[in-house]
Amino acid sequence: MSKPKQIARSFCTTREAAEMLGVSLRTAQLWSESGLLEAWKTGGGHRRISRQSIERLLSRPGTELPVKAAPPDRSADETAAASGDTAISILVVEDDPVLRRLYEIKLQLWPMQPEVLTAGDGYEALVQLGLKRPDMLIADLHMPGLDGFRMLHAVLGAPELADMKIVVVSGLDADEIAQRGGIPAEIPVLPKPIPFERLAAIAGQVVGEGKRTGNQVKEG
Repeated sequence: MSKPKQIARSFCTTREAAEMLGVSLRTAQLWSESGLLEAWKTGGGHRRISRQSIERLLSRPGTELPVKAAPPDRSADETAAASGDTAISILVVEDDPVLRRLYEIKLQLWPMQPEVLTAGDGYEALVQLGLKRPDMLIADLHMPGLDGFRMLHAVLGAPELADMKIVVVSGLDADEIAQRGGIPAEIPVLPKPIPFERLAAIAGQVVGEGKRTGNQVKEG
């Protein structure tokens, strides 16, 4: 008698998704809540994640995921201390590759010598934010795919990123920003061309205030 054929599930649990992606449970939750992963909840309130969206994320160009997640009982401060990394980290989200390169060159010349991370759109930024907790986020607003408005909405809804300093640098004027939903008043909105001196001053304040959030997201 032949054995019944097993049908692979088209979905997995949040923990299974985290293991497949090599990230923490909380990171998988953030990605599903923000729409980076396709997810839904069962009648019993359990989250299920589409395997197809996981495979799509794994095959996304420029996405470098870790081999395995950091130990869940290791704090962000312990992780940073173990690596010897004390420099401020800054994530720049900008769809123009020329401007991204300009950011990299300019920011690396700052006195605090920051670690500079870059993303070309909101989706890539959420991947970076899930893998690392930068001290500062510099974001454009008008981008293809997931734009800066929706990206910031997801970021502001993540309590583990609450200590991160956010600055918007955009070519949109105040009326255009307001028409598209606006930006919270506590987030500075700077105009283009990129005001590097003002950004350096803000980064200096972040260093002075000791807003170090660590490089790894702790499990929630």
